[in-house]
Amino acid sequence: MISQRFSIGPAGTEIAMLQWGQSGKPPALLVHGTGFVAGVWDEVARELASTYTVYALDRRGHGASHKPDTYHFLDFAEDLCRVIDALDLRDVYGIGHSAGATDLLLAAKLLPGRFTRLFVMEPTVMDPHAARPGGLDDDSVARVQGALRRRAEFDNADAVFARYRTSPAFADWTETSLRAYVRHGFVTLDDGRVRLCCTPEIEAAILRPIYEVMVQIYVGDARGNPFGSLAEINCPVRVATNAKSGPVYKVMAARAVSLIPRVSTLVFENAGHCVAQEVPAAVVSAVREFAE
Repeated sequence: MISQRFSIGPAGTEIAMLQWGQSGKPPALLVHGTGFVAGVWDEVARELASTYTVYALDRRGHGASHKPDTYHFLDFAEDLCRVIDALDLRDVYGIGHSAGATDLLLAAKLLPGRFTRLFVMEPTVMDPHAARPGGLDDDSVARVQGALRRRAEFDNADAVFARYRTSPAFADWTETSLRAYVRHGFVTLDDGRVRLCCTPEIEAAILRPIYEVMVQIYVGDARGNPFGSLAEINCPVRVATNAKSGPVYKVMAARAVSLIPRVSTLVFENAGHCVAQEVPAAVVSAVREFAE
């Protein structure tokens, strides 16, 4: 099945989209995590397209979508609302990973009644009732700054794939998922070299509020801290964690579970944080089971 590419919004604010399957079926909306692109959902989306019209987007700062100056959590959620409104999606099954899962949780409050259910894998969540003062600790600052040292350019796509195939971060990804990331997550330059669409500078800007959430100091922007709104989500939500991922992801998932009213949980026993790219068949099975 060939996916279709299109974009939503005028130049400078466009959100790049992928669609699998024909229109007319119930919509499923897939939202990737930080650093990735819509295409990394390909194996999951192809399977779901027998039942759903499947959409995925490049989040702001990623892929072919717009690259603005701000990357707060509500910025991403409001982009997602733009997509849902532009496509006039109703009864949406939202499926998200990491910070992309957070986009869905926040959008469910901003657009009440538009989602039938949410399946969120290790969302990035803070407990606003346990916020603490202060700034990022030295370790968090170092991790954010570490993104600036990420290699941004390669000779060609084959060189990217060869480099990433041996990286611990991608060691358990399927070949299809990794090739999709290389194909859609890089842009070809005039000299034939390729460069990350989500540049190190953009990734660092995205990561700072994420680390602030992790350590419970996020205050948001002029709109405030949005995480209290999770208590007002009115559709069923399943929060999934992965046995092989880091402890902080389980901590944040537990925060989400404590805030969301109609919530259930699931553990993927043989996967790390990027579960949909490691064991896509297991994700498809779990997504279908929750729909039943």
